Amino acid sequence: MKIILLEDVDKLGKKYDVKEVKDGYARNFLIPKNLIKIADKKNMKWLEGQKQIIAGKAEEDLKKTETRASAIDGLEVIIPVKTGDKGQLFESITTQKISDKIKELGINVDASQIDLNEPIKELGEFSINIKFEHNLEAEVKIIINSED
Repeated sequence: MKIILLEDVDKLGKKYDVKEVKDGYARNFLIPKNLIKIADKKNMKWLEGQKQIIAGKAEEDLKKTETRASAIDGLEVIIPVKTGDKGQLFESITTQKISDKIKELGINVDASQIDLNEPIKELGEFSINIKFEHNLEAEVKIIINSED
């Protein structure tokens, strides 16, 4: 029996894949759980429509991501911190602190998107990469200076 998967099914395929399965497997397991549609002409036309909708959404998402990446690329973010007498930091600058500071500027960036090997523990300027979906990246300059 030729079927269209409506969800990801382990060891069978991903959503909207067209597969050939045994009749009993389809009737006794897949159909009762609403995991498939039978791949007839009507449902194949429906599948093509779904694929076009998904492609349109992916293209729209890519444009939004490109806009966010270009808005943040080259941005300078100044983070004032408390320092000791010799310029040592009382706190380290983590991806979460960088993310919060960028959010204050009106750009939503998740801490997991920030590529920082280890927390920043000194004053100065640092270039970091922010990774977005669709393999897009933006470079941001982080400036750590004393609150004084």
